[in-house]
Amino acid sequence: MGRQKGKNMGAIAIITARGGSKRIPGKNKKEFLGKPIICYSIEAALSSGLFEEVMVSTEDGEIAEIARAAGAAVPFMRSGETAGDFATTDDVLMEVLEEYGKRGREFSYMACLYPTAPFVTAEKLRTAMSLLKEKDAAGVMPVVSFSFPPQRGMAIREGRLEYCYPENAMKRSQDLEKMYHDCGQFYCYHVERYMACRGDLPDGYVPMTVSELEVQDIDNPLDWELAEMKYKMMKERLR
Repeated sequence: MGRQKGKNMGAIAIITARGGSKRIPGKNKKEFLGKPIICYSIEAALSSGLFEEVMVSTEDGEIAEIARAAGAAVPFMRSGETAGDFATTDDVLMEVLEEYGKRGREFSYMACLYPTAPFVTAEKLRTAMSLLKEKDAAGVMPVVSFSFPPQRGMAIREGRLEYCYPENAMKRSQDLEKMYHDCGQFYCYHVERYMACRGDLPDGYVPMTVSELEVQDIDNPLDWELAEMKYKMMKERLR
């Protein structure tokens, strides 16, 4: 990767990898099918050919070593303020962009990748960045549709099931508006617009739909096993 100076440096990929994880200890550096899970995000960003810089934001020395060995830059460590439990992703991204600015480096576009996102591929990143530019958008978010209509969801109240939205109880699935949720993998941004609102995009995000087979939250050991199974399926389908 180059270390050029200049105002307009194209795009940067920022992988946010805090060291602490309570539900899965060492989650961001835990091995996923033979290598640290963070390596998948790094490799996707590098192989996409989109970025002047692929960097990891972390306060953890071991994660920094893994990142550098995988080809990412770790030019500075994350501050104590953004390494805490209550710091948001936007806090981290703003810190990174501002720190690069102090060093005389600015970028037109940015991708934020999560470190536990093995389903991110170079092709998905290219598609998202193309959408960002074609739609003249401030942000692009990969989303997946709910497999069951959330409008017909139920809650357990006083030991009994109750529809959250009784008016939808008897409606057919095809008559309900299709709903989506964040894949929790990556986001792409127009940097100037992002910084102007500190991540609270007034015009929202352009969606990029992703197959349910390529999405898995990883919050506990069972999620981890499911992710490995889905990843193997994805790789088999791409052959």
